[in-house]
Amino acid sequence: MASLFGLARRNWLMFNPPEASKSTAPLRFGILGAADIGPPALILPAKTHPDVVVQTVAARDPKKAKDYAKKHGIPQVAQTYQEILDSPDIDCVYIPLPNGLHYEWALRALKAGKHVLLEKPSVNNTTEAECLFNNPLLQGPKAPILLEAAHYIFHPAWTVFMSYVTPAEVASAKAVLWVPKWMFAADNIRFRYDLGGGALMDLGAYATSALASIFGTIAEECEECITQSGSYDERCDRLFKARFRFPGGGHGEMEGDLKAPLNRLLPDIHVVHKPIVVSSADAGIDIPEGQEVVRIRKVKFAVFIQPSAFHSIQVDDEFVLRKIGDTSKPVKEWTNNKTIKAYTFRETGIDQPGEAYWPTYRYQLEAFVNKVRGREVRQWVDGADSVNTMKMIDMAYTASKLPLRPTSKYAVIDE
Repeated sequence: MASLFGLARRNWLMFNPPEASKSTAPLRFGILGAADIGPPALILPAKTHPDVVVQTVAARDPKKAKDYAKKHGIPQVAQTYQEILDSPDIDCVYIPLPNGLHYEWALRALKAGKHVLLEKPSVNNTTEAECLFNNPLLQGPKAPILLEAAHYIFHPAWTVFMSYVTPAEVASAKAVLWVPKWMFAADNIRFRYDLGGGALMDLGAYATSALASIFGTIAEECEECITQSGSYDERCDRLFKARFRFPGGGHGEMEGDLKAPLNRLLPDIHVVHKPIVVSSADAGIDIPEGQEVVRIRKVKFAVFIQPSAFHSIQVDDEFVLRKIGDTSKPVKEWTNNKTIKAYTFRETGIDQPGEAYWPTYRYQLEAFVNKVRGREVRQWVDGADSVNTMKMIDMAYTASKLPLRPTSKYAVIDE
């Protein structure tokens, strides 16, 4: 009963959090685009952060911007995106525009000296990613901060999950993500090639970044990628199944569907480690002379994308006691199993702020603000991570025979 009460209370507070008193000089955010993701990704988390105020919003449709601002308590409405960038009162911008516009407006914002929280995927392809994240605008001690919003990485549960993963010892991993078929209309921006749509761009951004973290490196090759196109544009994938080869012989798989049936809802990750010889302490037994213990570790992270609602991390360790080097006949076999949950860093013994009801986006905002303020940040997505994510997405598109998303013609010039 207590656990059910905790679940209900945590999820209620996630959408109805207590508002924080603001500092005397908070960071003021502008939002480029009246996007549906804006409220959960920034507007709601900002209410609980004492150093953040969402100050203004702009949209292509001025009426939509006004309605959005009124609904979400945003005090100002700008006439254009550029007006936000030109404002000396704005410190940071959040860019939830369609993928195909990310590159241009991220560069425009950086040129204006604004810190940028950029929705994932960061850009349309590897060419754009390398140009953006290696841009001279990001160099120097006073350079603005740029973060791709791979929000799940900032939650304590991801830190705990990765504490049970040893990248050099991973044999295989699989990430699966589903979106129910009724969520997005057939002509949604996710199905428009000209705007950088596609399931690989959306769900694949999560899956590729997760696989790169698990293996500790980018894949060498996408060996196979099967896609099915949406009805709006045959160049846009609705679903995908991809298989990557990683250095050292490991394989990573990922599946995603933007029109999934209702029996496929939970985003999961499964990791299998290679057999390794472990110490007596790791095995939990005294190992007789002339014998050794081999362990195969399997880890499953259920609901890894938004674990604040609920999640579980299942760790299964399979042990074999055998004569040293003898793979034919075990002396003894046993299994240890445990399930872990982590909603705050305090639960894990890490001294970092957080509340059980904080969603991944709130943990992400905490890190972003700390980075802007020059404080220590333990969880982060750096430019190389974002470039690698796009490289793996492009590998998958190439293997599937679908075209890469188009490269922007925008270039930063001195005016």
